[in-house]
Amino acid sequence: QVQLVESGGGSVQAGGSLRLSCVASRYRISRYSMGWFRQAPGKEREGVAAIASDGTTSYTDSVKGRFTISIDNAKNTLYLQMNSLKPEDTAMYYCAFDPWRSYAAMAPNEYNYWGQGTQVTVSS
Repeated sequence: QVQLVESGGGSVQAGGSLRLSCVASRYRISRYSMGWFRQAPGKEREGVAAIASDGTTSYTDSVKGRFTISIDNAKNTLYLQMNSLKPEDTAMYYCAFDPWRSYAAMAPNEYNYWGQGTQVTVSS
């Protein structure tokens, strides 16, 4: 059973930056599909960014040019660098992993393993 542990969330003002981390155990995550998702109160969980085993990335339109997803293979850790944060980025952020896919999947139902989440709050 894979374990995913997120960290790096917090409260920032609009325009600020945060870097989220997701440490994975048991699987070499670079070989599979990994993604970041977020869920704001009263809203559905949405895909933010994903990375495929070949390094291909995908982003939802609202974060393109501001967020960057990456993997540190040596640390088996997934990152989400978030710059120019906006109040509408406020949500609980989750990392997800699927050992049966290798493409940059962006739909929540394409992932089987989830972290516990880390809260990001952006004030105006």
